[in-house]
Amino acid sequence: MPSETLWEIAKAEVERRGSNGSEGDGVETGEKSVFFIGSKNGGKTTIILRCLDRDEPPKPTLALEYTYGRRAKGHNIPKDIAHFWELGGGTSLLDLISIPITSDTLRTFSIVLVLDLSKPNDLWPTMENLLHATKLHVDKVIMKLGKKNAKAVSEMRQKIWSNMQKDHPDRELIDPFPIPLVIIGSKYDIFQDFDSEKRKVICKTLRFVAHYYGASLMFTSKSEALLLKIRGVINQLAFGIDKSKSTCVDQNKPLFVTAGLDSLSQIEYQHTKRCQGPCKRPSIC
Repeated sequence: MPSETLWEIAKAEVERRGSNGSEGDGVETGEKSVFFIGSKNGGKTTIILRCLDRDEPPKPTLALEYTYGRRAKGHNIPKDIAHFWELGGGTSLLDLISIPITSDTLRTFSIVLVLDLSKPNDLWPTMENLLHATKLHVDKVIMKLGKKNAKAVSEMRQKIWSNMQKDHPDRELIDPFPIPLVIIGSKYDIFQDFDSEKRKVICKTLRFVAHYYGASLMFTSKSEALLLKIRGVINQLAFGIDKSKSTCVDQNKPLFVTAGLDSLSQIEYQHTKRCQGPCKRPSIC
């Protein structure tokens, strides 16, 4: 019963906002949406508040939260608007994923998956369940949109593939997520004290998943320098600011890999060059 109540509240809120917004195809110049999903208590709200320059303590996200930000482009020019959605509850409220992602919003939508690096045993199930549920719904919306506007769907696919060079050696081996995806590993300050072998396996796994889905990958913590990097990436999704080209794949430092700049050979090399002797864990390596 409580989940039905949450669903009704969230659905009513989206409909209310929709009725106050634009009509027609639902796409306005300068409007984008960013949907934060991920680990429970993983730091999603903190990242959003930091991106919006809001100096306030984060509150627990109970179901589906919404806020927005504006950014001036110039004198007498309409401000860009970014809609920020946040799914609470980790993987317990997957049904709510379908609310903000519609055929009207899909073309300007991005996903940010925040994973709590301090809980390595929860990383894979959280990532797998959330990405699977999100992709399943996005694929359905794309099919619906394609029946009305095949050109829009074609342009979306071209945009996703544009992150990877045409001569990239892995181009035939990956399956990009249908909309822009960023994977953020939070609480790096705790993760950096883990055993070296554990960090190596986690870094390799997350790099592989991000590369396969054509996503950007980065680690963050309470460090102001790391938060500024994350803010830059989110601003790129929300306001179209130029994408960073910096890269860090050293497992002893916070990872920062922009979509399309990694490769399977580099991921494997970063692992094998640190291996001592024959690999004893082929299921992981």
